[in-house]
Amino acid sequence: MLYSHEKIRGVTLKNRIVMSPMCMYSSHDGFVSDWHMVHLGSRAVGGAGLIFLEATAVEPRGRISPSDLGIWKDEHIEGLRNIVNFCHNFGAKVGIQLAHAGRKAEDYNPWERESVKIKGSKDAIAPSPLQFGNNWHIPKEMNKKDIEEVQNSFVNAAKRAVEAGFDIIEIHAAHGYLIHEFLSLISNHRTDEYGGSLENRERFLLEVVKKVRNVIPESMPLFVRLSCVDHVEDGWTLEDSIHLAKRLKEEGCDVIDCSSGGILESEVVNAYPGFQVPYSEKIKREAKIKTMTVGLIKSYYQAEEIISNNRADLVAIGREFLKDPYLPIRWALSNNIKIQIPKQYLRGWF
Repeated sequence: MLYSHEKIRGVTLKNRIVMSPMCMYSSHDGFVSDWHMVHLGSRAVGGAGLIFLEATAVEPRGRISPSDLGIWKDEHIEGLRNIVNFCHNFGAKVGIQLAHAGRKAEDYNPWERESVKIKGSKDAIAPSPLQFGNNWHIPKEMNKKDIEEVQNSFVNAAKRAVEAGFDIIEIHAAHGYLIHEFLSLISNHRTDEYGGSLENRERFLLEVVKKVRNVIPESMPLFVRLSCVDHVEDGWTLEDSIHLAKRLKEEGCDVIDCSSGGILESEVVNAYPGFQVPYSEKIKREAKIKTMTVGLIKSYYQAEEIISNNRADLVAIGREFLKDPYLPIRWALSNNIKIQIPKQYLRGWF
């Protein structure tokens, strides 16, 4: 099952193994670098069915760090297209995760955090002027003009992603970043139509999804990554995620990428292998939508169990892919599963 094809709209994946989006902090002004080509291309050579680029900023103030990839201007397209084309040569499909960091935007790189007195970006925006944690900048509360501008940034980024040749687009609505901030009562204290009730807090994301769906091909799958629960009291719940997933499906979302957490710096997550699989399983069953699960998936047998027992449609892997770019080939050969190996490497595997 793990190595079976999966068709989503007009895209067919050669297997269910996905490389999860992971920030590489190797970009200047949002542009692709040689690192990205080697990092992503090697996972295509290694047999992944779908490869996601890191969280790619739809505008400069929405970067997680100054070294994040970007897709806020047309000049970014060429470098992104080169990566897509290379990965396609080895049968991998390529997805881009469109993101805005909101109040978690930072003006420095991760390795500089310890020397920073006030964390975050002085230009950060958010649904409400609430800090992510102690010693963080208080973000600017978004007005209606800000909301429209950011939504348009997602739309324009989606158009560029289509032009660059991506197979799949994912909207990042998790991990405490901007869209998640609209969803959660922890970070959204608004009293207008974007705050208060669950339906109001869902509004920003649903509007983004509807607008993006309208500018991308009908054949192009659209994913949304959710933090299915906030690991804090009075936060976003799995029941909220199920409600939202049903509405996202109505707006043309094809897959819910099921993650969790990230809404507060003080949040504590009890992470263990497969700890987020139950979220995927329940959303898939109750919202009747395809799901992708992620989080400490470490072995072939664990991944195979998830797919075979219909707990998710796709398995996204992060850390294990960093350790071994050729994970899909190694898993297949270790379990007598036929898989295509690049001709350049055939003598090394047999």
